[in-house]
Amino acid sequence: MRGMVGWTTRAAVATTGGAGRTSAAVAVATGASALPSLSYAEFHLVFVLPVLLGLAAVASYPLGNRPYAAPAGIAILAVVALLYTTPWDNHLIAVGVWGYAEGAVLFRIWEAPIEEYLFFVLQPLVTSLWLCRLPAVTDADPIGDRDFGIPLGHHALGLLGGGLVSAAGWLLVGQYYYIGTLLLWAGPPLAIQWAFAWPVLWDLRRTLAVGVLVPTVYLWIVDRIAIAMGIWFFNPAYMTGLAVFGLPVEEMLFFLLTNVFLVQGLLLFWWVTDRWPAVLARWQGVTDRWGRATDG
Repeated sequence: MRGMVGWTTRAAVATTGGAGRTSAAVAVATGASALPSLSYAEFHLVFVLPVLLGLAAVASYPLGNRPYAAPAGIAILAVVALLYTTPWDNHLIAVGVWGYAEGAVLFRIWEAPIEEYLFFVLQPLVTSLWLCRLPAVTDADPIGDRDFGIPLGHHALGLLGGGLVSAAGWLLVGQYYYIGTLLLWAGPPLAIQWAFAWPVLWDLRRTLAVGVLVPTVYLWIVDRIAIAMGIWFFNPAYMTGLAVFGLPVEEMLFFLLTNVFLVQGLLLFWWVTDRWPAVLARWQGVTDRWGRATDG
């Protein structure tokens, strides 16, 4: 999670480094803020961990009435989120798209603070626990009305949709680096999920919307608070300059897209595991046909 006050020139990014590279901008930010400042770790303790623990405390177990598929899906997505987000996030920090107040982080691995990696795991946990509370998840067995299997044309359409997202990023990256790289980064997972079974996600669109929007709006709010505290900030040279109540549209899109990845991923995972015998039967059919073709 990051926030925004600005560096005024690209030269500031190029000539300073590490935790101290942003001291001038931090002074501007904290001077303008009426809120007490927190470290990144304290931010998690105040705004993220209580929500996670609260959702865990009120959750019904087994999660989503899926004693194995729910924790397995959540664990897989948390690992994928960490692995997939790390290179992109570190690249943007290295370029100077965003930075952190001096003394706000404990230590760094590569370019990113350890608290950033922690967030890559905490966000999937929060969003997943919220999704597991929704009636369409807890009451549906199996989830969704479609049988396993999607027509080839639907696969192609989903792949095209994800490709268009990346294409939009490619067009924007030269002028607005953050949003351009964000869309380039978001396109592949969207293409995979949509190509796999976008009609299933369309059937579950109400659950998808509620599962995504509630944690996203919460993260928008607390990210804006962090901006006011001056915990992190952005270089405006890489931004569109558009904001809603002081929250950059890039940050809004980041949290929206990442929660879309998470909710779509879990819904599709459960759609498959709820139909596991049909999945195995189809796979067996594919392998049998392949075996006959190779033998012939």
